Amino acid sequence: MERQKCEECGGKIVKKIVEYNMYGSNLGKFPAEVCTKCDEEVFDEKTSEEIDKIAKEKGLWGLARKVKIVKIGNSLAVRIPKIISEFLGLKEGKEALMKPEKNRIVIEN
Repeated sequence: MERQKCEECGGKIVKKIVEYNMYGSNLGKFPAEVCTKCDEEVFDEKTSEEIDKIAKEKGLWGLARKVKIVKIGNSLAVRIPKIISEFLGLKEGKEALMKPEKNRIVIEN
């Protein structure tokens, strides 16, 4: 059965080819059902498996980590896991720019 309405907002569903990005890396263009109101994208199982395969090949699979926020003096600190620091090319002593965005922190090296 084909989806007609978005389960999130009730908007109309259309089929489109969309670009899929993970952690700033483009994984390609894939068919998806897209809501015309909220832009939610839904991929079928075969497409999801293809996206997962490409993410694994590019070393992106499993990069996300939960971390604890700790207090050091008057500041708060977050430890960056080794796998993420290697992915970003961060090194001890190297300067990086940290900036806030709504509900997130961005670190640029």
